[in-house]
Amino acid sequence: MGVWVMIYFIINGAMQIGSIFEQVRRTIMKTLLMMLLSVCVLASSAWAGLEVGQIPKEVELKGDLGGRLDGSPWSSKELTGKVHVVFYVDPDEKDLNNDTSEALRLENFPKDQYQSYAMINMDATWLPNFAISSALEEKQKKYPNAIYVRDYDKVLVKEWNLADDNSDVLAFDKNGKLIFMKAGKLSPQDIKKLIALIRENLNQ
Repeated sequence: MGVWVMIYFIINGAMQIGSIFEQVRRTIMKTLLMMLLSVCVLASSAWAGLEVGQIPKEVELKGDLGGRLDGSPWSSKELTGKVHVVFYVDPDEKDLNNDTSEALRLENFPKDQYQSYAMINMDATWLPNFAISSALEEKQKKYPNAIYVRDYDKVLVKEWNLADDNSDVLAFDKNGKLIFMKAGKLSPQDIKKLIALIRENLNQ
């Protein structure tokens, strides 16, 4: 009789232990699921910077954050009234989209309806400022109609989620709405698409 009682207690104890382990397993699974959902939400927020068809969040570069070469501030509110193309560039990748710059220059879009910006991601390189300034002077001679802006603190990377350490090309219509965006080197097809979108929006 004593043996059977012992067996009963052993089985009952094992079942209770199994129940405890099951509760622990469920708690762990719930915790992992909540963590995964949190990561997904954070990832969604992180990629919610710029969307084609939308007017981006207003940003301003002034003081320690950057601005134009003459020291005056720059604001994204300027991206209205004309069709604007923005090159946001890591100085180490300054020649990556030369084909695009040259194609746009040759189009000779009317200055009263079109404006380009060369925005320099100054914090994306080890190059000293004097070397970057020298390179900018050369670019400005070749593309005198472009407006040059410095971003000292990756403001557009943080606020618009632009690709860092790269060459980003963006285009905006006359209302400041994003109509084109690509990070990295544009293909010939991308360049044709960009030019077509600019032409389409010039007379609107």
